Amino acid sequence: MKYKRRVLVGMSGGVDSSTTAAILKSQGYEVVGITVTSVKITDDCKVENSTSGCCNYQAIIDASDVAEYLGIEHHIVDLSDVFKEKIISNFVDEYLKGRTPNPCSLCNPLIKWGEILKKADDYDCYFYATGHYAKLVLDNETSRYYVRMAKDKNKDQSYFLWGLSQEQLKRTIFPLGDYTKAEVRELAKTFGLKVYNKFESQEICFVPTNNYRDVINKYAIGLESIQEGDIVFRGVVIGKHKGYINYTIGQRKGLGVSYSKPLYVKNIFPDTNTIEVDVEEGLSSKKLYASNVNFMKSENLIEKRPYLVKIRYKDKGSLAYCTLSSSGQLIVDFLEPKKAITPGQSVVVYDEEDLVVGGVIYASE
Repeated sequence: MKYKRRVLVGMSGGVDSSTTAAILKSQGYEVVGITVTSVKITDDCKVENSTSGCCNYQAIIDASDVAEYLGIEHHIVDLSDVFKEKIISNFVDEYLKGRTPNPCSLCNPLIKWGEILKKADDYDCYFYATGHYAKLVLDNETSRYYVRMAKDKNKDQSYFLWGLSQEQLKRTIFPLGDYTKAEVRELAKTFGLKVYNKFESQEICFVPTNNYRDVINKYAIGLESIQEGDIVFRGVVIGKHKGYINYTIGQRKGLGVSYSKPLYVKNIFPDTNTIEVDVEEGLSSKKLYASNVNFMKSENLIEKRPYLVKIRYKDKGSLAYCTLSSSGQLIVDFLEPKKAITPGQSVVVYDEEDLVVGGVIYASE
């Protein structure tokens, strides 16, 4: 069926997505490339070597050049309006509520799959492929699709994929799951891709300065009302901060207060514009609660046994018992205290290397 041999590949202009397109073409797929812009491209963007995440016009050129080299169809799509509505607005709102959002985990189901799969239909492509380092598995007994950690554990991106639905997963291909980053670069070189040695950006795509405060200052309304407030340590005011939105849980630097031991941000209270700090030992919790729960490998948590749980991308994971409340919230009880559990971040539960369930942290104790 020709329809199922056409695959839309998300092309960012980097080595991973470019190699993804090359691999699939070499496997006989009819490849169509798509490059999405998260902000509107203006003439100001079209300058030589523009690699800023705010538009990264050079990345668009690189993706187009790779597509031309591979001889594949390529589309550049402006999704800036929906991106602003669904991702940037949430990002700003979360910080205003004193939480630390994880925009990539939200962007994947809503934009990178939610919107781009609509484009796949427009271009008569059944499958959608990305350069994520992750594996996709189909359980023949349950007929459920789920994500498995990649071969390269240093590059594994399964943590960001917990929100994908079964309908989205069934149309997904992850060609890089069985490769290390070094192997991908070597493969790209073998394919003759000029981006094989391209520098890899670590920034959030809409935070070009790598400073989230710049985005808040640009989009938030009423920031002038958020003035300096109290820094509280064990019930005692020990200093002043510069507005609660400038701080995140676990932050140590920039507090402007001193103590015999290093102090860290423990809690943020937007209603009173108060920052609570504590020593490192005081940041640990043994339980967290999460909402927006999405199951992947199974439809529920049946087995009462410890799972591997990550609360941030570079987290190695900790063992914890996981249950669901009567209202569908995820409750995670760690076997050992966990440091700096942060509301707004993703919690992802694994059965060894298989992604079971994920959600958004809203509280801990």
